[in-house]
Amino acid sequence: MEALNNLVKVNKLKEEPFDKSEFAGLLQAGDNKIKDSIIIGLSEDGQFMLAYGAAYSFSLAALRWHGYRSESRYLAFQCLQHTLKLERNKWRVLDKCHNARNLAEYEGHLDVSPQLLKELKIITEEIQNLVKKLKPTK
Repeated sequence: MEALNNLVKVNKLKEEPFDKSEFAGLLQAGDNKIKDSIIIGLSEDGQFMLAYGAAYSFSLAALRWHGYRSESRYLAFQCLQHTLKLERNKWRVLDKCHNARNLAEYEGHLDVSPQLLKELKIITEEIQNLVKKLKPTK
């Protein structure tokens, strides 16, 4: 975890002890959001925001399991290569989703292709599976 320790040194991450109930809560929030993202009749925008929220919950859970905290969504996604060994190209898709989410939140413009939504859901489910393999009683 040298890369994560280096991020602590430059004040991008904080070291914080693992909290079992927080970890469980983040998993539950992610599970709920990913489940809700497939509700029939939900707009693509709604599906995107829920799947994105789930990806963030799972990513933060992985970071917290390792004893770190970030106030940056982008950094939580970027750290997936260290916390869950997620391939760079996959967390880069999450970065693209992060930028789309920011445009929606701060400028009122969400333009997400069906392909990006599909990739987001696939990657989110992969992160969900990987984070659930972490032992919650660390």
